[in-house]
Amino acid sequence: MKPVVTITLNPAVDLTIEVDGFAVGGVNRAGRVQMNAGGKGVNVAGCAADWGAQVTATGVLGRGNDGAFVELFAVKGIADRFIRIAGDTRTNIKIADTACGETTDLNTPGLVVDAECLGRVTAAALAASEAGAVVVIGGSLPAGLAPDALVPLVATLHAADARVVADTSGAPLKELLAASGHALPFAVKPNRHELEDLVGRPLPTRDALVAAARDIALRGVRLVVVSCGEDGALFVTADETLTARLPRVEALSTVGAGDAMVAGIASALAEDKPVDAIARQAVAFAAAKLARVGPHLPERAVVEALAERAEIGRL
Repeated sequence: MKPVVTITLNPAVDLTIEVDGFAVGGVNRAGRVQMNAGGKGVNVAGCAADWGAQVTATGVLGRGNDGAFVELFAVKGIADRFIRIAGDTRTNIKIADTACGETTDLNTPGLVVDAECLGRVTAAALAASEAGAVVVIGGSLPAGLAPDALVPLVATLHAADARVVADTSGAPLKELLAASGHALPFAVKPNRHELEDLVGRPLPTRDALVAAARDIALRGVRLVVVSCGEDGALFVTADETLTARLPRVEALSTVGAGDAMVAGIASALAEDKPVDAIARQAVAFAAAKLARVGPHLPERAVVEALAERAEIGRL
């Protein structure tokens, strides 16, 4: 298995508060309260490490409150290559309604990151990569970086023979997909709404989603994965389109399910699996994550059993 490297430029401390029947504007009594190191790339790193991948995590953290990250990386055996700067990493509050399985997010502002700091992150990612390594760039851009800041980062990693999986949205994703050649990521994973935002129109049917995803694949992105919640996901290349889903499972929290799916994609790529096996592993990771709070998977045998149950269709 090749190494997995994750880059999180705008991480967060996730404060998850469980409420049985959240009432907007009312007094709510919290059940369990849990604090986790978070951010898309951090969540991917945690799930990939649980699977057994060799994982390095980098990005930008505030020196003032990095304890949750240090603890997570130590427990899971993740190599910590984060750059520390002055200040506190943002805290994101997640209200998990256990009565309906829905989550309300309150995201606070993050750190300000400059080009010099991004250069240090790029160097850390390169040092942890080798030919064929899978590098996941996850989440939003912090203040201080232009929307096209990921384009030279991807080009640099591609030149080092790393395969980049980009899980971002909005302007940064548009800039990445407007690039060409080495500046294009190997794979992207928008959800339905992010893909609609990217193309600028509603995509109400599966055929519309497939057509939009295939257009991205024909630009040179090797794998486009569109996550569709309970409906599973689409896995689109220039040559084939697969659907993948699992039967509905009980969800403690939907937070991080998409990140777990990216971890499944990245770890399957690191194992050089074909597209149908990538699809099985991706939806299995996402389903397994639904029963847990924080960037954690159950034991590998549970995830493998879910992958075997995945329903794979070929369009």
